[in-house]
This record gives sequence, C-alpha cells and structure tokens, in this order.
Amino acid sequence: MSDYLVLSGILVVVVGFALRLNPLLVVTLAALATGWLADLGIIEVISAFGAAFNDNRYISVTWIILPVIGLLERYGLQQRARALIEGVRGATMGRLLLLYLGFRQLTAALGMKDIGGHPQTVRPLVAPMAEAAAEKTHGKLDEDDRQKVLGMSAATDNVGLFFGEDIFFAIASILLIQGVFESYGYPLTPLQLSVWAIPTAICAFLIHGGRLLAFDRRLGRARK
Repeated sequence: MSDYLVLSGILVVVVGFALRLNPLLVVTLAALATGWLADLGIIEVISAFGAAFNDNRYISVTWIILPVIGLLERYGLQQRARALIEGVRGATMGRLLLLYLGFRQLTAALGMKDIGGHPQTVRPLVAPMAEAAAEKTHGKLDEDDRQKVLGMSAATDNVGLFFGEDIFFAIASILLIQGVFESYGYPLTPLQLSVWAIPTAICAFLIHGGRLLAFDRRLGRARK
C-alpha cells in the first residue's frame, strides 16, 4: 500500500488544476509530496529538481523565442493572419482547425513536435485565423464565443501533438512506456508501441474533428 502512496502527487496535480491554482505552485507541491512519501529529504527533492532542469537545458531557448514572437505580433502578425483567412473563399473555423489538427498530428508523428505549439503557432497564427473564419461565417462574436474559439484552437494543438507524437518511436514517451511494460515482464520494441499508437491517433482525429465541426455548427445556430 505504501508504494501506491507515492502516487499521491498525481492527486495533488489533479486537485490543484481543478481549483485553478498556479501551475508552478501545484507542480512544486506535488513533487514535494511525492518526495516526502518516498522518504526523501528536502535536499534530495531539490536536487532532483536541479537535475531535471540541467538535463532539459533546451527549455531556456523559450526565452529567445518569446521576444521574437512578441516583435512579430507588435508589427501586425495577427492582423495579417486574420486578413489572409478572410480572403480565402469557403474557409470556416471548423475546416481550418481540422486542417491544423491533421498537420499537427502528421508532423508530430514524424518527430517534428516543436514545429507547432501555443506560443509560436496557436497564439500568433491559428487562433486569430480561427476567430476570423468564425466571424466571416457567423458574424461578430461575443466575448464568450470568442473565448471558446480560442480555447478550441489551443485544444486542437494539444490533441494533435499528444496523439501524434507517440507514433514516432524515438520519442521519450514511447521509451517510458516501453520501460514500464518491460518492468512488468512484457518486452516490447519502440516500433511495436508506435504501430499500435496509429489506431489511437486516427480515433483522436475523428473524434476531435467531429467536435470541431459540431462546435462550428453550434456557433452558427446560436447566432441565428
């Protein structure tokens, strides 16, 4: 039973996110709780934090990307994206996000998971284009509907990445799954796991794609 208590950190994350607490605070508390239940001292927990940061130094590249994106937005990137989609005949929010979902899944499946993302793609390009497509089809959006469109844009990126990256067998998540299975006596190769991720990715595309088109139709009905 004590082995399962270590997993209480997951409960802390779930409760913290459900209460909409600061994500950094939630993750820190979850790590401290897990370390304490695993009989680790505060020094050992902090050392684990430091080791994880040191092993993932590429995260600091974000601080270089963000100013570039800020400059692009300052000089009208979002406005250009909106103008582009407004000039495309037959473009709708549902079709646009469905196309981005397929693009995100395919590129993630090929190992290019960083080609998209919230800061570099969704905020400056995909979300403004989806909003412009929705207004082009359904008229001016109120703030509540606008936030739903932005949220659906972000969700599309999440779904595409999450269910696309596992098809690429040389990714950390596949290696983690392989290690867990192997520890329980099920030796599987990364390629075997990747192949079985394909049906899940197809189902994710169909389910979320259906949600996108249904949401687009609901927007239209709500404004009639």
